[in-house]
Amino acid sequence: MKDYEITHIIIDDGLYGEEAVTTEFTHNNTTYSITFNKSDLEILNKWVLEDNTSLPANLSEELIELIRNEVKKSINK
Repeated sequence: MKDYEITHIIIDDGLYGEEAVTTEFTHNNTTYSITFNKSDLEILNKWVLEDNTSLPANLSEELIELIRNEVKKSINK
């Protein structure tokens, strides 16, 4: 069973001058956002979203890789 839930995946054609994929998900009752470069799924930024603000997120490489794999499956459909 997963310990996270993806709530949104948004593909943006013009963010940072290239295509990007932003994924919003919950983990341990906290909401996070990771933006990947669509072409190679490298991280552009990652945020923890709390109290109507966003702060840089500290996420494990394992969790990031799980999210990256789900994003890859979603955009390759």
